[in-house]
Amino acid sequence: MFNLKKETNDYLIYCQKQKQLSQHTIRAYTIDLAQYSDVFPSGDFNKESLSVYMRHLHEKYKPKTVRRKIASLKAFAHYLFRNGIIEGNPFDKVDTYFKEPICLPKSIPAHIINSILDAAYGNIKTAPPNKALVAVRNAAVVELLFATGARISEICSLKNSDIDVVERTVKIFGKGSRERIIQIENNDVLKIIKEYITINGNVNNQNGFFFLNNRKSRLSEQSVRTILRNFEKQINSNIHITPHMFRHSVATMLLEEDVDIRYIQKILGHSSITTTQIYTHVTSAKQKEILRTKHPRNKMHLQSA
Repeated sequence: MFNLKKETNDYLIYCQKQKQLSQHTIRAYTIDLAQYSDVFPSGDFNKESLSVYMRHLHEKYKPKTVRRKIASLKAFAHYLFRNGIIEGNPFDKVDTYFKEPICLPKSIPAHIINSILDAAYGNIKTAPPNKALVAVRNAAVVELLFATGARISEICSLKNSDIDVVERTVKIFGKGSRERIIQIENNDVLKIIKEYITINGNVNNQNGFFFLNNRKSRLSEQSVRTILRNFEKQINSNIHITPHMFRHSVATMLLEEDVDIRYIQKILGHSSITTTQIYTHVTSAKQKEILRTKHPRNKMHLQSA
């Protein structure tokens, strides 16, 4: 007899132990599947219950959240069917398509990023000895966010062994345990990383996380948001700054510098070029410049005009 609670627990263990998904993904799956169970405490998991649940999601959440929660259920259903726990995949008979409005990513203007970096390095110079480590760490966090375009979870999950200052590389483990290597080609970025390693003194702890909090534990995503919020106040920014906006900024600025979109895809760790193409919608400034300076009409001079 199908037991939804038991199968959910087994599935989450499978995702953690066998698939080795990130804690962020495991947490999302846990929440999404628990919410489904709350709506159907009887344990129903079929075409009818899923159709009802999707209507419930559309009434309660924004389209992007609905899509993610449906994806969680689809992954669970695929697992159940593949392992012979259910006879057929109920999603094969459920229409899950809906049009999701395009939400253009928000980036940070270059002068704001410049001001944040200036503030970060200024804090190092003025920090008392007992605050020096935190000031250096904060600068290194911001530099790596901007240098790599990595997700906040990827930055916080970096291990000491992922940083190679000799080869000037950062090894990043992204979604689906996909690994990518990012070169550090800016000397200031490399210098602050080296300074953090030296002052932190944890370079020999190869099993430890690279960025630590005051309790010598892994620096949390929320802590990084707080760090940026403090910089935001320090420079009197007129925009709210989030860690993910650095990722958007890297992609947008590289695209505006005519970098091939497939290189940007590789840097960001997108599995599909479709995800990266969202940034082609936010380069209007570059498009305006091209049309102003390159369009042949602007080189035509009419005598009768």
